[in-house]
Amino acid sequence: MRVKEGCPRLVPSRRACAPGGVMWYGVGMSFNRPASMGILACPGGKSLAGEIISHLKSIHHRRFEKKMASLSGLYNLTREEITRQSNFDQDLHSSDFEGTGSVYAYRAPRLVVPANFTRFANGEFKTEIGTSIRGMDLYIIQDVANAYPVRFHNSDEKHALSINDHIICLMTAVDAAVQAGAESVTIVIPSYPYARQHKKKGREGLTAARFGQMMENMGVTRIMTLDIHSKEIENTFVRLNLENLHGSYQILRRLHDLIDLKDPDLVIVSPDTGAVDRNKFYASCIQRPLAMLYKERDYSKLSTNAGESNITSTKLLGDVRGKNVFLADDLLGTGGTLIKAFKLLKEMGAKKIVAGISLPLFTGEAIAFFDAAYEQGLFHKIIGTNAVYHDETLLDRPWYTTANVANLFARAMSRLHHNRSLSSLLDNSAIIQKLLNS
Repeated sequence: MRVKEGCPRLVPSRRACAPGGVMWYGVGMSFNRPASMGILACPGGKSLAGEIISHLKSIHHRRFEKKMASLSGLYNLTREEITRQSNFDQDLHSSDFEGTGSVYAYRAPRLVVPANFTRFANGEFKTEIGTSIRGMDLYIIQDVANAYPVRFHNSDEKHALSINDHIICLMTAVDAAVQAGAESVTIVIPSYPYARQHKKKGREGLTAARFGQMMENMGVTRIMTLDIHSKEIENTFVRLNLENLHGSYQILRRLHDLIDLKDPDLVIVSPDTGAVDRNKFYASCIQRPLAMLYKERDYSKLSTNAGESNITSTKLLGDVRGKNVFLADDLLGTGGTLIKAFKLLKEMGAKKIVAGISLPLFTGEAIAFFDAAYEQGLFHKIIGTNAVYHDETLLDRPWYTTANVANLFARAMSRLHHNRSLSSLLDNSAIIQKLLNS
C-alpha cells in the first residue's frame, strides 16, 4: 500500500471489519480517543470507578500532548494542525460521529458506559446497559467489599449489600455485557471474593477457585485484582487471565511520610507465615531486616470480632527492641490478629508501629477495637488503600491514612487496552528504588 507524502501513515487495527477485510485507523486514534474502551461501574464500585476514569482521562491527555509535541517538531507543523488531523482521523472512522467540538482542540475520551441497576423487592438484581457496546473492550468495576448503602435505579432508598449481593449484581452486569456483544469483558475487583478459601484443611470447598471459574464460564476474559490472598487461585483457570496488581509502592509512599525508610532502626515484621513473601519483598526493596510472628490457631473456633480471635499463642522470630516496625498484610477483617500482633510487639520493646493493608475491610466492630488499641498506644498508624470504599467514619480517624491505588488500576487498564506490557506494574521494585533515592 502506497501512502501519499504528507499524510499520516495508516495502520491496521486488531479488529476485522468483515471476513477478509481490515478496518484502517490513523496513528492518532489509539492514544487520543480509545473509542473501543468502555467503563461500566456497578453500584458498589462507583466511587473507585470515578477515580479510575479521572486518571484514565489524564493518562490519555498526557499521551496526546506528548505525541503532539513530538510530531510538531518532526513534521514542522503547528500543534493545532496535527490535532485537527488526529480529530479528522477519529471522525472519519468513528461509527458514532456527532460532529461536535472544535476540530483544533483535544477531545477527551468518553469511557463511561451508562447502565441502570435495579434491585427488586425480592432481592433480585437486573442490569440494563444504556448504549451499544458491540465490539467494545468493556471493564466492569465492582467493589464487593463495599459495606455502605448504595442507591439503585428509580429508587431514592439506599441498600447495604452483602458480598454475595455484590457478586450477583456483578454477574448480572457481566451477563448483560456478553449478551450485548462486548468484544471482551474484564472485571475489576480489587477485593477478590472468597480469596481465603483457596485450600482445603478438611471437608470444605475451594470457593476462591469456583468464583473465578463461574466468571470464566460466563464469558469474562480477564480478572484484575489487588494483592490476591493466594497466587494458587490463578492455577485453576483455563482461558481466563488474572492480573494481580500490587499496592506496595503506593503504601511505601505513605510510609515514607511517616517513617524514614532509610532508618537503620526500621524492621519489617511479617504478621504470620502466610505473609512472609509479601513482607520479604518490602524488606528486600528497602534493605531492612525481616522478622516474623508465628501464630498457633484453634481452627475449631470462628473469629467473629477482634476480641474473640482463634489465635492461641504467638511467638516472635527476630528482634524489635528499640526498633520502629512496619507490618504488611493483604487484608484486614475484624482486626483481632493485628491488634494481638501490636500488643506482642510492644511487649517486645518496639517503638513506633505502622501497618500497611492492601484491602482494609474493617468488618464488624473493628474500628472501635482499633480506637481502643490506639488510645492504649499499641500502634502509630494504619495505611490502607482506597481499593475498599470507606467514608469519614474511618477516614477521619487519627490513626488511619489512605494510599490511593486508582492510578495503578487506570495505568494497568490503559496498557491492557493498547496491548502494552504490564511488567513494570506487576513488579514495581524499580519505582520503589526511585522513591528511596529521591
